Amino acid sequence: MELLQRMAPLNDMTVITVGPLKGSPRTRKFKEQRIHANWVADLEDGTIYIEHCNWLDFSKFNLPKPIYINLVRDPVERMISWFFYVRGAYKNAIYFNKNPDGEIKPPEWFKKDFNHCVRSGDPECQYVPHTFNDREGNHKRQSLFFCGHDNDCLPFDSPYAIHMAKLNVDRDYAVVGTWEDTNITLTVFEKYIPRFFKNSRTVYNMNIDRLQNRNRNNRKPKIDSDVKDLMRKNFTNEYDFYYFCKQRLYKQYLALKLGNYI
Repeated sequence: MELLQRMAPLNDMTVITVGPLKGSPRTRKFKEQRIHANWVADLEDGTIYIEHCNWLDFSKFNLPKPIYINLVRDPVERMISWFFYVRGAYKNAIYFNKNPDGEIKPPEWFKKDFNHCVRSGDPECQYVPHTFNDREGNHKRQSLFFCGHDNDCLPFDSPYAIHMAKLNVDRDYAVVGTWEDTNITLTVFEKYIPRFFKNSRTVYNMNIDRLQNRNRNNRKPKIDSDVKDLMRKNFTNEYDFYYFCKQRLYKQYLALKLGNYI
């Protein structure tokens, strides 16, 4: 976020992080999709809108498409980070500020060991392919952000959902990057969407110390390799999508013919 805020005056753009709809459900009904799409279409030129939301079919509402971008992350590493993020003081302070009468989790939940959670069969840490429901909200369906709002996008690790996500990425997304390849990602953003990302690598490198530590959880304990291996067996299709996006990013970078630019 700081990166975009510092780029805003540089590239004459406006950054918006709150949309017209409340909450972050996994999918939205048709009426909410239309409200969201109309709101985005009415934004002024030079606006960047950043929020957790699924791919929207603007053509369904006869609206012009925005420039779609996104980032992906290693699926298992995402889940490990989420497990500790929802137990963090910052996340819970925000929640209770908005929901002063909200449910308070028991101390055992905050102290839960992730390695044991996976190995013991705890429902919170079981990632079962083709399931619809989750014991805890966890955003394990990374592909859902690209698949959209159709019910067929909801089954976890679904080959069909992955197929639709790939189609949407190839057709509608200018760039899908990853912070695991920061220099390549920023270079492709900069070259493919210069209106918004011109000099993005320069701005990033000027602020690299603060940006690299902004969302890092230094208290996250070590997760055993066998636990990660066990989880990966259930993320087969999610990994297929993840590697698809990375390969597409590398192809975009190679197409620039920049040599040793990074």
